[in-house]
Amino acid sequence: MTDLFKSELLRFRYWAIAYALLHLGVLGFFARMVDPLQQPDMVYQVVAAVYALSGLLLGLYQMGTYRRPNTWLNLLHRPLPHWQVAAALLLAAAALLLVAIAMPLGVVMAGQATWTARVVDARHGLLPIAALLIALCAYLAGVFSMLAPKRHAAAGLLVCLLLTASFAVGTSALLVQGLLLLWLLVLVAGAFQPDLARPPRRLHALVAVSLAVQMAVYVLLVFASLGFQLLWMLQGSHPLNSTPPAGGYVEASRADGADLMAAGLASSSAVEAPVWREQVRLAEVFSWQRQFDALPIRNELGNIAPMEFDDDARRLRWIFSHDRMRFMGVSLGDAQPAGTLGIGPKQLPFPQPALPIGGKFVASAGTVYAYDTQHRMMLPRIVLPAGETLAMPPSKMGEVVVVMSDRALYTFDARAFADGDSVLEPRLRIDLPGRIGDLDRVDMIELIDGYLVSFVFGLGSTDGPGLPVQTTMQVPGDGQAIEVARRELRPDFPLALRYYSWWLSPALHELRKFATHAFAPSLPLRAQSPPPIPASIKQLAAGLMLLSLLASLWLSRRQGLPRAGRASWALAGAAAGLPALLAQRLIHPNRES
Repeated sequence: MTDLFKSELLRFRYWAIAYALLHLGVLGFFARMVDPLQQPDMVYQVVAAVYALSGLLLGLYQMGTYRRPNTWLNLLHRPLPHWQVAAALLLAAAALLLVAIAMPLGVVMAGQATWTARVVDARHGLLPIAALLIALCAYLAGVFSMLAPKRHAAAGLLVCLLLTASFAVGTSALLVQGLLLLWLLVLVAGAFQPDLARPPRRLHALVAVSLAVQMAVYVLLVFASLGFQLLWMLQGSHPLNSTPPAGGYVEASRADGADLMAAGLASSSAVEAPVWREQVRLAEVFSWQRQFDALPIRNELGNIAPMEFDDDARRLRWIFSHDRMRFMGVSLGDAQPAGTLGIGPKQLPFPQPALPIGGKFVASAGTVYAYDTQHRMMLPRIVLPAGETLAMPPSKMGEVVVVMSDRALYTFDARAFADGDSVLEPRLRIDLPGRIGDLDRVDMIELIDGYLVSFVFGLGSTDGPGLPVQTTMQVPGDGQAIEVARRELRPDFPLALRYYSWWLSPALHELRKFATHAFAPSLPLRAQSPPPIPASIKQLAAGLMLLSLLASLWLSRRQGLPRAGRASWALAGAAAGLPALLAQRLIHPNRES
């Protein structure tokens, strides 16, 4: 085993060294131009995709050279158990990826921490581990693609998609990556056998392959709905690329603010409704949407946006540190450390990570702070009630500043917000008439005494489940909001298409939802209130599962499966529906006649 491990290292040593040097050079150049640790998530995702592609190509090439019949038989007929042969090859590949990917990344971060004043937190020390895990997952997916039967060889690649779909952050993200690595390792172990055309023999490997293929089929079938929408677009009547149907959600989401508010008031029974309809045509309508799906979470691996801002007057750059929970200063003149920045005269740490939101303001989950450049400190200006999360940064509307949380809309005095230094008390608080995760837009005008506010809910209801509705509220000077109109918006897509991902397989739909939210922190800005599943959709799903059960029994006879296998696949068809039936067809070949 040791000799095989060494020979595999020698086989790829020049490629690994060349890749490591090139990787180090690119990272060094990037670090000279910008601060690589303060880039937004999009940059992290592109770099992770490069690492995944590198691991995938290594797995495809390495096992592609061994998979040829004569070479494969010669490899497995060594005086070693098959698992030791597999372990030698996989460990050699892991060592190569460690040298080529993780080590250069660690060297650059160590250099940045040692020779620059840039912020390098403990969370950044996890990035080489995350990069290695991503590359290893893609490598194992490539190995499985080469060794598994061609009918389901691509299932391992779709398992890697969970890396991009998970909401876990920090060490929880590493845990998710580690679990996916173990899953892929079980897939490869089951495929590493003399007869590459046979399904795995061991029960645990067969279960792992079955689940992977079912999830892969489910994802592909969900994406297949895009083909239907493409044909719909080519026809020219798709709501998203043509004139949307009147009274629908798409029309409301695209409408001019005045037109939208007038349409919302059309059915109002309030005495003042005719006057309001005239006012929305004459007054300035202010429109907003949610700015955040999530705010920074302490010790997350990436950044939703660069967590830094510049003080041009003092020629300083302030970079937030998750370790110190303060901003660390760097001189723009000589790139030397320039102190710390915290809350108030005592420079207290922030309770949650603070994100610059423009100008002199930064925001954490429940507080908006203003930067005092003269005294070099942060002052809290807007403090939301406990348990509320900022969903929209301060936006000016005439003489007030509007702030939205996940539960309410607030107005504050604009002049005091711009020039003062104390915590502001809200003038008005307007409770949201729905969940923040469903909110699409807010439109607002100022009346003689108060405001008129329109809320449009139904985000994601274009081609998914949702209850689109427009609620219009009057807010008099005393702040007691009154609902004056409610307009149900018609869904623009057919019912079967909006619930397609659910009725296709309710069990796999819930499993996918569980997998993406496993080990994830609470995400209040994504909270939604999905409507109940219609009875017709439930009947469609039940009929499809029954059909899959009967078809599985018929298919099992043709495949010559044992009684236990027939029962297992029949139960899978009854539980997972069509994806389980197709997975059975892909994993087990027909019995030879």
